[in-house]
Amino acid sequence: MGEFFSNVSRYPKYLITIILGVFTAVVEPLVKRSKNPVTAVSLIAALISGLITLGLVIRAMVYPVYLR
Repeated sequence: MGEFFSNVSRYPKYLITIILGVFTAVVEPLVKRSKNPVTAVSLIAALISGLITLGLVIRAMVYPVYLR
């Protein structure tokens, strides 16, 4: 039974490693391309737009229509 809990306790480490790997794989090319000012501004605008969209979608999912 102790071996079972030992195995289960490893899963969060794997999850964190996978998330960091995906984050690194996505961010690294963007950082290389951000040396051009036009590209940097467009990347920042895309990030802000994505965050606003995500916030609006989550707000629409959490708050029912009749409470607005």
